[in-house]
Formats: sequence, C-alpha cells, structure tokens
Amino acid sequence: MMPTRLAAPLAALLIALAATPPAPAAAEDARPAKELFGHVSGAADLPPNPYGFYTRGCLSGALELPADGPYHQVMRPSRNRAWGHPQLIDYLEKLTERAARATGWPGLLIGDLAQPRGGPMLTGHASHQVGLDADIWLMPAPPRKLSVAERESISAASMIGAKEEVPKGNWKVDPTIWSGGQVELIKAAASDPRVARIFVHPAIKKALCEAAGGDRGWLSRVRPWYGHHYHMHVRLNCPKGAVGCKNQDGPPAGDGCGSALDYWFSKAPYAPPKKPAKPRPPMTMASLPAACKQVLEAK
Repeated sequence: MMPTRLAAPLAALLIALAATPPAPAAAEDARPAKELFGHVSGAADLPPNPYGFYTRGCLSGALELPADGPYHQVMRPSRNRAWGHPQLIDYLEKLTERAARATGWPGLLIGDLAQPRGGPMLTGHASHQVGLDADIWLMPAPPRKLSVAERESISAASMIGAKEEVPKGNWKVDPTIWSGGQVELIKAAASDPRVARIFVHPAIKKALCEAAGGDRGWLSRVRPWYGHHYHMHVRLNCPKGAVGCKNQDGPPAGDGCGSALDYWFSKAPYAPPKKPAKPRPPMTMASLPAACKQVLEAK
C-alpha cells in the first residue's frame, strides 16, 4: 500500500498531467512548412484568397490550370505546381490566346505556378507561394500535343545560348534563338494591368529595350534578375478585396533601359560575397501568416 504522505502529491501530479494539453501543434509549427504544403495534392475548399507575400504565404481556393488548352501545354506535370488564384488562371488563359495571335506561335509552354495550397515548395522557388506567380517558357510550343514523358524531359532553350561560355556581364541574346516572337510575347504579358512584375535575364531586358520602339510603357514592369534566361517569371498584383495579401512594390520610374541597366552589365552583381552567407533555416508554419494553418487543415 502506498504511504498516505506520498499518495496526495502523486495524485495531484497525475491530475496535472492529464490536464496538460498535448503539444503536437507546437511541434507542427516547428516543422519545415515545405514538408507540409509540398505533399498536399488538392486545393483548400475555401474562398479564393492569397495570404502573405509572394515569398512567404499560402493560397486558398486555388484552381488548376488545365494540362492542355487551345494555346498552351503545361510542363513538368509530376510536380503538381499548375495551381493558382483564379485571377492568375484567367490571366494565363487570356494571355496564351493573345500571345498566339501576336507571335504566330502554336501556343505557349507553361512552367511552375504554385502548389495546390501555395506555401513553400519542396524544391526550387523561394516565391510562387501565394498563387500569383507563373513561369512561362520563352520558346514556342510545338504544333502537336506533347506526351507526358516529353513534358517531363524536354529542356527549355536558353535565349542567350551557351551562357557558360560568355563572361558574366557580357551576355547577349542569341540571334539564332531570340526573335520578334519573344518580344511580342513579353510585351503582351506585361501590357495587362494586373501584372506587377515580369523578371527576365538582364540580356533579355536589354534586347527588349532595343526592340521596343516608341511604345515603351510596358517596359517598366519588366525587370532584370539573375537567371531567367529560358523563361519569364510573371507576378500579378494582389486581387482587389484580397485579405492579408501583400503587394509587390510598384516598379521604379522610367522604362529601366539605358544607364538603369549598367549595374547588371558590371562585375558587381556576380562578385562572390566576402563572407559565405549562412544557410537560412527552413521556413516553418509559425513564420507564415496565421491563416495558412486553416488553409493547410481545410478539406
């Protein structure tokens, strides 16, 4: 028999343990968010809304861009990244038709949009988290339907050719690949008022500046950025009425041509850092907008 003087404290301890809430929520908050969002196969059955910023957020009520449309084919289908806010899907469906007329191409090849519920991805992009980003290849679709195997294996063509053979800062578009078609495609993409930014390689931005002529208003939305030599990254503004969606800052004044491009053709952007940057810890649920927990747990 347990001594009376020990029974009371032990009973109190057992009662306290029973009343202590379990800690799985805290553990989940500490898990890398990409492991949670990256394995969800379908959209959240909630009203459409992007939460957070393009590089830190999630998406409810997403729609999936059809694998095949009259003027597009979705690439890398195994990634399950053809999801976006309804406004992005509408933008792409309208753009592909408009671009086909402007370029004379059979259609466009569409790369990554977002995961079914947005959020950080298992591999690749830091952005594409709120369903308002899309990668569009800068080569025309073939005049036939690609097989699934082809969509998984075909590589996009670099618009600057063998970039490894060109010193950084001296890049130029490859005239055997680059044409007026790419100019018309990017112009059509940037002319939609819903667009916040289009990111392209600095050499592509320079080529656009040279080809634009007198109609230059759309150029301000097209910004040079590292990589992006085989695709353009389109980013839309937050939809009107979206709660908790944070917009990209407006583009700088001017068309971004001339001396505004000098930095990108100097050594500065490509110089190695004096001290190697410490790897950032993976993003967790606790670092995402609070609404993302509901998005993740929704049916």
